[in-house]
Amino acid sequence: MPTVLITGANRGIGLELARQLKKTGYEVIATCRKPSRNLQALGVRIEEDVELTDCASLAGLAQRLDLVRLDLLINNAGVMRPSSLQGIESQLDDFRLQYDVNALAPLRVTRALLSHLKDGGKVVIITSRMGSIGDNSSGGHYAYRMSKAAANAAGVSLAHELRQRSIAVGLLHPGYVRTEMTGLNGDIDPAEAAAGLIQRIEELTLETTGRFRHANGEMLPW
Repeated sequence: MPTVLITGANRGIGLELARQLKKTGYEVIATCRKPSRNLQALGVRIEEDVELTDCASLAGLAQRLDLVRLDLLINNAGVMRPSSLQGIESQLDDFRLQYDVNALAPLRVTRALLSHLKDGGKVVIITSRMGSIGDNSSGGHYAYRMSKAAANAAGVSLAHELRQRSIAVGLLHPGYVRTEMTGLNGDIDPAEAAAGLIQRIEELTLETTGRFRHANGEMLPW
């Protein structure tokens, strides 16, 4: 049975990824700060009190995993806060938080769990087309866009570094999903987004490592 670890699995896309991957036969390890009732109802292994911005917390997670070997690591956790050019001075803490969680945390998590990842496994970063410079036609959302662009850059570097272990890295945009992060606005529900992401994960190989794709299969510009 393959094993997957998903960050930010207590709600939204992460919760649906946990639900659907369990149904397909994965042993699921769901990490979060505090588990939701919906997550607890799935009957998967839950690692709570995991703080992705704290290296000591991630080291503790790695220690608790002990001999667990991961076939798939999904860096799903993210945060989005309002940001603007005019408000930058009062929003600096929110800028830093988004960079810390959206860009640095996937690197921290991957590094902490590197010894648990199987050779030939997969690492996925749930990113956003809002991190695309070529696709930016509306501006605004400075902090979120910048943090996701940084996450994309990190993912490409990971793809190069992990190739020697035959580990493929996917950078996947889930779509505009109705979750708490988007204020329940969006074009699709988490279940549909998760289903598309899982299809793209199944397709991920060393030939496609480091690519930036939409959950619907579309290649996205950098």
